Amino acid sequence: MTPIDETILTTLEGIVGPGRVLTDADSLLQYGRDWTRVYMPQPAAVVLPSSTEQVQDIVRLAAREQLAVVPSGGRTGLSAGAVACNGELVLALDRLNHIEDFNPVDRTVRCGAGVVTAQLQQFAQEQGLFYPVDFASSGSSQIGGNISTNAGGIKVIRHGMTRDWVAGLKVVTGTGELLDLNRGLVKNNAGYDLRQLVIGAEGTLGVVVEATMSLSRPPQNLAVLVLGVPDMASIMAVLAAFQGGIELSAFEFFSELALSKVLEHQGLQRPFATTTDYYALLEFEQPDEQAMDKAMALFEYCVEQGWVLDGVVSQSVAQAQALWRLREDISETISRWTPYKNDISTLVSRVPAFLAEVETVVNDSYPEFEIVWFGHIGDGNVHLNVLKPDDMAMDEFQRRCGEVSKWVFEIVQRHGGSISAEHGVGLLKKDYLHYSRSPLEIEIMRQIKLAFDPQGIMNPGKIFDA
Repeated sequence: MTPIDETILTTLEGIVGPGRVLTDADSLLQYGRDWTRVYMPQPAAVVLPSSTEQVQDIVRLAAREQLAVVPSGGRTGLSAGAVACNGELVLALDRLNHIEDFNPVDRTVRCGAGVVTAQLQQFAQEQGLFYPVDFASSGSSQIGGNISTNAGGIKVIRHGMTRDWVAGLKVVTGTGELLDLNRGLVKNNAGYDLRQLVIGAEGTLGVVVEATMSLSRPPQNLAVLVLGVPDMASIMAVLAAFQGGIELSAFEFFSELALSKVLEHQGLQRPFATTTDYYALLEFEQPDEQAMDKAMALFEYCVEQGWVLDGVVSQSVAQAQALWRLREDISETISRWTPYKNDISTLVSRVPAFLAEVETVVNDSYPEFEIVWFGHIGDGNVHLNVLKPDDMAMDEFQRRCGEVSKWVFEIVQRHGGSISAEHGVGLLKKDYLHYSRSPLEIEIMRQIKLAFDPQGIMNPGKIFDA
């Protein structure tokens, strides 16, 4: 890696101020990677702007000097989309953390890219409203990163993805120009919606600096059910039964191995005595007493059909939170094994056949590996996690998992699914993009990137190679 020129460092410090350009080893490691641990971070420097104008000045400098720029938010990504491993300049957006211009009529609020998800959720609650996009990393993920990866999470079945809550967007292009997209409008059919192109682009088109986010009414008296089910087919039957009777705000699943790891490492209690191969977690509102009566009738029906072997329903907010931890603590728990993750999806109606094929391939290919399943099965998204044995070298582990991933992605392709349901493509999955996108689609993506970023400096090498 070629060290960054001292003149450039001085110019950057002149833009953002003393102490805001970092080159020490600890900072380069901290800001140069995300939750993936496959690539060694090697950024040239880290710069922390505090305004949109500073971001523009930095990008203009980078374009003149042909410096690659990696936008960095909470660095909670799982596809190496925010990893800087080739001497790039990391543009960390932590200081763009303002929340302002709350509009109670439009139910919108303007947020800097560095606003943490939980910070926005808390602000909404203080206004008597609700920001529904939620996931395990809400305490550290940032709005700019959520937008750049179109983050999903645990409420998608009811509330959709991040893109459904972005009313307006400000983005700095690869030439340093500022685009103010949609401006909070509900209806706007005046040409192409460039906002939607930027959402999910993983920083390859520009730097998200600010967003106008929509808020919603708060949910009423949420209840949580955890059900023990014998097999995948039963999970889908339970989903169909409950969706036919009540409106769900979440429908998650996890395997017995996932549960046992969480119980062992997080000090939680098993939800009920019966051990089953899989578990479903359902969340629903209780606006009146009849809601719980309906849920219990559906539970009894599922037991009669043999789809559910046991279950528990929350009796308090504290118990609901404890039941949620059984699902939400999985990623943190298994991180110590440096899992190889596949974040795949298909149509909800195809999930049983899809998972049956995937399970056969995975179990035949990894007989000696531990496989942890969990995910947002209510929207067709499942997470396949292969745990690295402690005595296996990372290179060998990645090689073996990469071979089987090709077979898994062939199944994804046959079922018309996606190789990345919500984690993005980044570096980890770009070699597999063709399983979900046609050659023509990928070429159009390249042309779009060229229009936004003619110098090719914005997060190069992510999603596809230029």
